[in-house]
Amino acid sequence: MSQKYKCVVIDDEPIAIKVIVNYLNRIDGFEVVATFTNALDALVTLREQQADLLFLDIQMPGINGLEFFKTLQNPPSLIFTTAFRNFAADAFEVNAIDYLVKPIPFERFLKAINKFLDISSAKAVASPASDTSFIVLKSDKKSFKIKVSDILYIESLDDYVKVHTFNQKLVCYLRLAALEEQLKFSPNIIRIHRSFIINTEHVKVFTSYNVEIGDRTIPIGRNYRENANAVLAR
Repeated sequence: MSQKYKCVVIDDEPIAIKVIVNYLNRIDGFEVVATFTNALDALVTLREQQADLLFLDIQMPGINGLEFFKTLQNPPSLIFTTAFRNFAADAFEVNAIDYLVKPIPFERFLKAINKFLDISSAKAVASPASDTSFIVLKSDKKSFKIKVSDILYIESLDDYVKVHTFNQKLVCYLRLAALEEQLKFSPNIIRIHRSFIINTEHVKVFTSYNVEIGDRTIPIGRNYRENANAVLAR
């Protein structure tokens, strides 16, 4: 692998940092450029040095990892590493790639890395000049060429997504964030909830809190509400 992904690790426990650094050293193509036991000490590095992937604890002295990440203007991709399970929903509200609960087995860590690589590959092939009228999705060992305009909505099923179109439903081994990245240049496709992406062309009715597409009512998440309502009102 010629590409070197630059990683930053923030955790108030030095032993937890050592585990992550050791894991990354076992995987070709990843470089740890900085580690911090205090999130605030990382601000300058994350502002001035390009990082591709951030490993971030949540419960730390000084500032909560979730709140810290929200302050970053151009944040890197994010994987949370924490001893607490109860922040998972909040973590995916900020588009975290994964949420790893300590102690973290190497196999589980590697699964998170593969998710990051999938999203990075999607970013590499996506560009404003590319054809955004179709998308290729893999399902049931087959590749399907889908017109973006035929997509009604997409829902997250943890490590899978279900893509609803006019005439079929495809279940794909892909995280919602990765698919969102592939569709980001399609003007009518927006994310309105941590678990849903919709095609605004097919919205029949909407309120500040939900949309109706076909016979499905889909909620609008709190963190997506302002942008969703602005787009739907156009």
